[in-house]
Amino acid sequence: MAEALKENSNREKVLLVIPAYNEAENLPKVVADIKAQKFPMDYIIISDGSTDGTVELCEREHYNYISLPANLGLAGCFQTGMKYAYRKGYSYAVQFDGDGQHRAEDIETLYEKMKEGDYDIVQGSRFLEKKKGGSMREIGSRLISVAIKITTGKTITDPTCGLRMYSGRVIDSFANRLNYGPEPDTISFLIKKGAKVTEAPVTIDDRLAGESYLKPVNAMKYMARMLISILVIQSSR
Repeated sequence: MAEALKENSNREKVLLVIPAYNEAENLPKVVADIKAQKFPMDYIIISDGSTDGTVELCEREHYNYISLPANLGLAGCFQTGMKYAYRKGYSYAVQFDGDGQHRAEDIETLYEKMKEGDYDIVQGSRFLEKKKGGSMREIGSRLISVAIKITTGKTITDPTCGLRMYSGRVIDSFANRLNYGPEPDTISFLIKKGAKVTEAPVTIDDRLAGESYLKPVNAMKYMARMLISILVIQSSR
């Protein structure tokens, strides 16, 4: 964490939590886009046991980062970032991909939506202004939306979008009580526990470089796991 975090003096502090497993090729563009924004935000890269030079890049470029000694996966990586946000007193934390799919310019949109209704979570959505297509991922997303609607009564149009803003109340929960990953089933669980959740329009790009682990077979397994968790497992939580 070589670079001092800038202070958001005119508004509540916003932290981008950036899980990164072997994203050395993508992080320079991601960080440059964050720094280019007029909307004040800080960031922390969580290197999740990376072996591709991610830590060396962060050291060399003086990025703000935490290096985990082993690959913990998204849940452990994200929780590390939320603990950091809690201990540093951030008002809001944003789940932000390190592969270039998320746009830093959308953070202000999430923030403005958060302030409209004192929400706990603002979920980014690609489908507030357009319909889902017929790809396997979009069909799976549609099924997860239906499952959340059935179990919570809440419509979430893009539950698999990983761009989300969390309030201080949710930061506290993830840092100190919840041991769940930042996934659609956790959002469903929090809604059932009384969290106020809404959506705001965002744009999701293709990753800059490298390959997503969600190839067709893994994507199908992921969707099935989310559906089972939402419809079956959560009833015992």
